[in-house]
Amino acid sequence: MISTSLGDVATIVQGRLHNADPNTRVTGKVEFDSRNVGPGDVFLAIAGEHADGHDFAGRAVENGAVGVLAQHELDLPCVLITDPMLAITQLASTMASRLSAIRIGITGSSGKTSTKDLLAQVLAAAGPTVAPPGSFNNELGFPYTVLMADADTSFLVLEASARGIGHIRALSAIAQPRIGIVLNVGRAHLGEFGSVAAIAQAKGELVEALPAATEGGVAVLNADDPRVIAMASRTTATIRTFGVGESLAGSPLDVAARDVALDAMGRASFRLQARGEHHPVQLRLHGLHHVSNALAAAAAAVECGLPVAEVARSLSEATAQSHWRMEVVETTDDITIVNDAYNANPESMQTAITATVQLAHGRRTVAVLAHMAELGPASDAAHEALGKLAMDAGISRLLVVGEHARPILLGAAGGPGQSDQSEWVPDVRAAIDRLSDILEPGDVVLIKGSRAAGMERVAHALITRRGARP
Repeated sequence: MISTSLGDVATIVQGRLHNADPNTRVTGKVEFDSRNVGPGDVFLAIAGEHADGHDFAGRAVENGAVGVLAQHELDLPCVLITDPMLAITQLASTMASRLSAIRIGITGSSGKTSTKDLLAQVLAAAGPTVAPPGSFNNELGFPYTVLMADADTSFLVLEASARGIGHIRALSAIAQPRIGIVLNVGRAHLGEFGSVAAIAQAKGELVEALPAATEGGVAVLNADDPRVIAMASRTTATIRTFGVGESLAGSPLDVAARDVALDAMGRASFRLQARGEHHPVQLRLHGLHHVSNALAAAAAAVECGLPVAEVARSLSEATAQSHWRMEVVETTDDITIVNDAYNANPESMQTAITATVQLAHGRRTVAVLAHMAELGPASDAAHEALGKLAMDAGISRLLVVGEHARPILLGAAGGPGQSDQSEWVPDVRAAIDRLSDILEPGDVVLIKGSRAAGMERVAHALITRRGARP
């Protein structure tokens, strides 16, 4: 956060100082996990369902916090507030207006975190860059990330998620990004939105929030997705397009990938085409889908003033930064684990399955799949379609995990019951036990499901039992 005083913080959040000197300097960030507090930070005490942050405020001060944003009086330096979410939003909004950093927002049904990680690594070569840890992209994580930036920050990269109309509009109002990236429109959270059209409406709120072209606003749109490119009509910002296929925008792509190829580990190489230049890129990330993510990052980086050749070089050096997203681990007994367990929706499931089959190069593939959450009335049909897709894509063996995922089995078997290629287990523990019998040297194992399924425990157990190659 830009250095300020505790008194200024109290004014911004409309709070009242308690046991606190208004001249005390705040030189760090706002932190809601006392374990992560450092000198000069402010601790945000949130009373949650399972724990009350006020109980950890003393530890936060011991760790260096100069004050606590609290909802009731403590025997500590406090700024008393009524609503912690409102307070962090007010503070982030004010501090964002004081930043000189270029602010870039990213949204889409899938790929946000991977694109954020790529873009942050590319921009870091040009100046101090702040980006969210993991997937901090909601009403808490978004302002938290804004408050990680300070006066020295050159670039601030932000993820924006939504579970309803108006969410991205509200997040954008906090940071007022100058550049907005829309990756795709899929069926994630379909049950909450009700239709894909509503999802597109919500994702497009990012481009609507951008300043006009005359004020430097730039909308970076995926020209391979018709719902995304249609958002061009919803903004007065400059439009920049990226894509792998032929342009759907009615004009040549601004940033494109040509001569795309995959190596033996499913990592893509291509020629990056932008501003009349062509430069080779060899990604270190696994899966063809990362080409589109890399193009989005490249388009934004070029708009930030980075040379195309430097962008291509940085993309080739970028590594995976966030856990459980197409993490590939080779075990000591020659099994390849593809841990994509962070989350799942129909589009990301298809992407992961395709990438796994490509990576396998004819080896036996085992897909361990749990349910996709928040699909509403379309859930059973989507899971059944996923089972058929997995078999059609060439998955050799399918292990379906959990009651909510049962329809996957139906689609895989082409009817009720199990087949020789697919079976069901009730939970993660059963999946771990069953894999001990199923797996053979040379297998490639995909592990994926929605966050609530906890499928990362399957990957962890396999790696712990079998050991990872250095």
